[in-house]
Amino acid sequence: MKKTNLKLTIKLISSFLLLQFAFLSATAQIKYQAKNDFNLLVSGTSTLHDWDMKSAKGECKAMIAFNDSGLLTSISDLTFVSPAQGLKSGHEGMDLNAYKALKTDKFKNINFILSAAKVNSDGTINGIGKLTIAGVTHDAELIVTYKINHDKSVSISGSKKINLFYYNMQPSVFMGGLFKIGDEINVKFDLTLFKTN
Repeated sequence: MKKTNLKLTIKLISSFLLLQFAFLSATAQIKYQAKNDFNLLVSGTSTLHDWDMKSAKGECKAMIAFNDSGLLTSISDLTFVSPAQGLKSGHEGMDLNAYKALKTDKFKNINFILSAAKVNSDGTINGIGKLTIAGVTHDAELIVTYKINHDKSVSISGSKKINLFYYNMQPSVFMGGLFKIGDEINVKFDLTLFKTN
């Protein structure tokens, strides 16, 4: 009787472990990365005209998990870093004023570190993390859209409005005060993460 119970217990434990292993395999996190191959667009207003600064420089890393059906189930350990001076407007004077506002002499990069994320069935991800601009870090909420491509890469896009004063940045003023940048900017990003070897 005891041997029968022992065999049954061992069988149940083995079955449980196999199920756990199958679950972990199905939801195993995979390393993904994008480097110097994305679109970062910072847009704003001024007393003269709207303006844009663009950059493709930087790096994003993340751990992504999929289920048996190939659907994205989780994203974690996401980090994003972009050199502030990688942003270019096409006008040297404006770039220099922007770098001054960003304090690039002391703080070289714009960083985002994901704290938590929820993957939704409608193709969006709700995330919260630490955004650092000009040496100042604040919690930031992001809602992004994602798409799983045929090659299993993952395209992510989103935007975030930022008040310059919130990050202790002074809006640029030049041309004798005729040209003044607005207090709020919009940061838009579009990148594709590829599985790393």
